[in-house]
Amino acid sequence: MLNFHLTSEQLSLQKKAQEFALKEVLPVAWYYDKKDETPLPVIRKAFEEGFAGADIPKEYGGKGLSLIDSAIITEEIAAACPGLATSIFDSSLGMEPLLLSNNEKAKRKYLPKIACDFKLAAFATSEPTMGSDVAGISCQARQDGNDFILNGTKYWITNGGIADYISVFATVDSKTRHKGICAFFVETLWEGVTRGRPIPKMGQRCSNTVGVHFENVRVPAENVIALPGEGFVLAMKTFARTRPIIGSFGVGAARAALEYSLDYVKKRHAFGMPIANFQAIQFKLSEMFQKVETSRLLTWKAAWESDQGLDGTVSASTSKLYASETALEVVNEALQIFAGYGYTEMFPIEKLLRDVRLLRIYEGTSEIQRMILADYLMKKYESRQPRLEDLALHRDHDPLDPDSAVHSKGVWRCRICGYVHYNDSAPEKCPYCFFPEKAFKEITT
Repeated sequence: MLNFHLTSEQLSLQKKAQEFALKEVLPVAWYYDKKDETPLPVIRKAFEEGFAGADIPKEYGGKGLSLIDSAIITEEIAAACPGLATSIFDSSLGMEPLLLSNNEKAKRKYLPKIACDFKLAAFATSEPTMGSDVAGISCQARQDGNDFILNGTKYWITNGGIADYISVFATVDSKTRHKGICAFFVETLWEGVTRGRPIPKMGQRCSNTVGVHFENVRVPAENVIALPGEGFVLAMKTFARTRPIIGSFGVGAARAALEYSLDYVKKRHAFGMPIANFQAIQFKLSEMFQKVETSRLLTWKAAWESDQGLDGTVSASTSKLYASETALEVVNEALQIFAGYGYTEMFPIEKLLRDVRLLRIYEGTSEIQRMILADYLMKKYESRQPRLEDLALHRDHDPLDPDSAVHSKGVWRCRICGYVHYNDSAPEKCPYCFFPEKAFKEITT
């Protein structure tokens, strides 16, 4: 039986996250957005409150929160600032490849530090000339005994400038595409690791984003989390776990835009009445609401599947695609409601719009999500409807009449135009499309 009720523990977690977002995140969001700087003290407070790294299993010192729990937390923080929500969540993304790996020794070494010592992790697949094409990685990993030597540059690395560790995906041979990809858990203080300046961005300016360069960085064998040929699968498993949370970023931001709009339309007057009285405004708000609600359900479904140990790839892509697209639509509509005021920096909408624009890009663009879903539809989707060539559309004879031609004669369907013929044999040619007898298939009813 389906159950859409949060547990009492989850409701308490939701309230706690909401209070944290309103007290600690919302008041500083615009100041640090203006400075283009990540407020590390706020991330530390999030850690102290149990919101950062809380999804690490208890056996490694974490709180063992589910992905549903993480989605609940993320929505509340993203409603206050999507950029800060990104930086708070990113440590979970950064440690996820390690958690999903078979390297138990590295898990025992690093996960307790992330869970208990406020150590931050980052995730690095993207490069200056490679974004969503994970198989196109060119960062080089050369094997040297049991160790590997890293050379190359990673780009668009969230928290790369403040992280203690980075999950780095590289290749032993770029010509082999996904077959050469491997992964490592790298300490940022190792010799040869250089972090670039924060990348100036349109939005998500409260989230640190840098390039990271590796020059002859020696990675010991105990820090290998995916051998050559295993890295691509590990990256895809990571995305299946983390993409639902990108949906939560969108849900939180879109919900905030909706709630700001509801407040605004009740107080803004035009033509002698509150603009909330106008049906055009009410329809906008209704559309915004249904998109927020739908996005949340898709996100929670994807997170639930992952929590159950199911392959959540399709649901993760669906939720990420819909919620990120929805966030842009809802916030953009909110700006239309606010009109000129929404376009100014004195109201919250313009920042939300700048922040949510990124959701359609990172962790796989909307186009990549469509490719994933199309591949699933073409190769794996199981239809419950009959094939068209087996479908008898009876219009001339009653299937409920036991004496009708449907039961007394053969039934043939033209596979080209769909014409249904009743006789013991197919016609020599179709009377509609003129294709020959071989175009017909006998069907059962």
